Amino acid sequence: MSAENPYLETQQAILAAALDEVSFSGWSPACLEQAIDSAGVDAGTALLALPNGVSDLISLFSAQGDESMLAALPDAEGLKIRERITETVMVRLQADADHRDAARRAAAWLSMPGRQKQAAQLLFETAHLMWRWAGDTATDYNYYSKRTILSGVIATTRIVWFDDDSAELAKTRAFLDRRIENVMQFEKVKGKLTKAAEKIQTDGSGFSEALDKLAQWRFRAANR
Repeated sequence: MSAENPYLETQQAILAAALDEVSFSGWSPACLEQAIDSAGVDAGTALLALPNGVSDLISLFSAQGDESMLAALPDAEGLKIRERITETVMVRLQADADHRDAARRAAAWLSMPGRQKQAAQLLFETAHLMWRWAGDTATDYNYYSKRTILSGVIATTRIVWFDDDSAELAKTRAFLDRRIENVMQFEKVKGKLTKAAEKIQTDGSGFSEALDKLAQWRFRAANR
């Protein structure tokens, strides 16, 4: 039993049972009920462990994948930022390799109306852990922009991964490489836009330069 979370073992037992059931009944109250029964947990304890039901179970599934990712990541030293982020996304997908159908169904569950906030929070947490492993220490607005952008990369790459049957996930890796390239190009343009904005503030120049840089980036992103 964890001192921080007295229900951790109960949650893990229910999740393990649910992963055996989810392919049959999806992430649903019926799946949760069956998992609780299979795990041998009484209803009262299950309610304390997972007060929000299926929502809590999916959050637990996401957190378990994040923990597996961190445990599997290699030493980041010697890798460029682009390589580090690419590595984290691929390792995170592999963390769910044994439960790809459960991950697909979880994504579908989270896409339903009223659940987007939870979906965004789970993606943001995953992205945060990736950036921290990659060595990011940002605390200003870059903290949020980096994690928000990476959340989008994770979400879209995961969609490709769901149906990727290519050798060594070649399709997923190629897609991810293109998305990371988009992000890198955006970061370069953002830096130039920041300098242009400084010129606008100081002497009024730089406005046309800023528009030109942004247009160039949008054109390259749209034609990839």
